[in-house]
Amino acid sequence: MSNSKKAAQLVYEEKLKDFIRRSRITAEHLSFEVSCHSVAEAARAAGVQPTDFVKNICLVGPEGQLIVAIVKGEDRASASRSAKAAGLTEARIATEQEILAKTGFICGGTPSFGFEAIFLVDPRVMDCREVYTGGGSEYSLVKVSPAELVRANEAQVTRIRR
Repeated sequence: MSNSKKAAQLVYEEKLKDFIRRSRITAEHLSFEVSCHSVAEAARAAGVQPTDFVKNICLVGPEGQLIVAIVKGEDRASASRSAKAAGLTEARIATEQEILAKTGFICGGTPSFGFEAIFLVDPRVMDCREVYTGGGSEYSLVKVSPAELVRANEAQVTRIRR
């Protein structure tokens, strides 16, 4: 990894770690030398199962509202269910540029909290003792309990998976 890419990675990670500290979130931030962009890569890096992960699917509503649909790593989020749960008529998947602009984090490292959005958590996430989520960069993760994740982002727990 180039020095400039490493420096950018550290900026995103430090921003998230600062949010965790300021918000008194009980969570563990983990950094790796290998990519955690996909659930499969992240599971290999952390030495855990893909079922231990959540995905943060960023959606955009008709007036630019950011919706983050948090589902288990093996599940897929429904844009229509997410829009309905957020009280919107529709939602579409955000582009990588929109994700960075609206969350302040890059696609592939987007955490489950730390920015303004409508957060929705699928009930299957709540069945886990702890989950791994994006850690701010493609090389980091956060290990957190689902209850703490919901507290940190003031999420609504509702079925949003397909």
